[in-house]
Amino acid sequence: MVDTKVEPFKARRVYLLLRERIQAGDMAPGTRLPGEPAMAAECGVSRVTLRRALDQLAAEGLVERRAGVGTFVRDALPLPPAGIDFADVFAHLKEMGRRTEVRLLSFGYVLPAGPVVTALGLAPGQRAQRAVRVRAMAGAPFSYLTTHVPEQIGLTYSEAEMASQPLLSLLERSGIRIARARQDIGATLAGPELAEVLQVETGAPLLTLTRVVEDAAGRAVEHLHAFYRPDRFTFQMQLARTGEEGERRWSPLAPATPEAGGTPA
Repeated sequence: MVDTKVEPFKARRVYLLLRERIQAGDMAPGTRLPGEPAMAAECGVSRVTLRRALDQLAAEGLVERRAGVGTFVRDALPLPPAGIDFADVFAHLKEMGRRTEVRLLSFGYVLPAGPVVTALGLAPGQRAQRAVRVRAMAGAPFSYLTTHVPEQIGLTYSEAEMASQPLLSLLERSGIRIARARQDIGATLAGPELAEVLQVETGAPLLTLTRVVEDAAGRAVEHLHAFYRPDRFTFQMQLARTGEEGERRWSPLAPATPEAGGTPA
């Protein structure tokens, strides 16, 4: 019974070990992995546990399992992770909107939880439009997004529009001038529901982000709580050394002027 409970953790350990070797180039594309009995013995796990690890590698495109032949390292490398630059969040959201697909899981009007009420400055009993979406690249999910927007703003767009257009573009269409945002980043572990949607193991590490978007008058117009797969999404920041001698420090590098056009994410 004890061994059964710890097997998922053993499978994740083997998966991480093999993924690290493949990504480091220790296993060249086209390399045939040792047979399952030998690999299971080397890793100190059962063949069932080893197969679970190999299945996850195959699902991520790192290996190819050929029935009756063996398991081979894939020739094609997986897609590079999506990324966003802290110094120019909105411009990078526009680019992400062009390169990724979104699936709307739920849409409705709710009385939000206390932290969302406070962040959006809602009055007692005031509803918010709530939407849950999954964003993917080439069919591979990398983020789970829950947004809340004050009801009077949410009424300016429909469920169908939310399913087909980026939220920022819908907000701007309603006449809102997006000016700034504040956000916090952390980490957590995937629960069963998140794990299923993002195609990871339960307990897998995830990045978290909470963002509050404000208009030019400083009014909060959107609250976002997001979960990201760290192997498919990265946060980036360009830094420069600034300050006088003795007080030198790292400072965010001002972004280049973004190209015109694009669709906000």
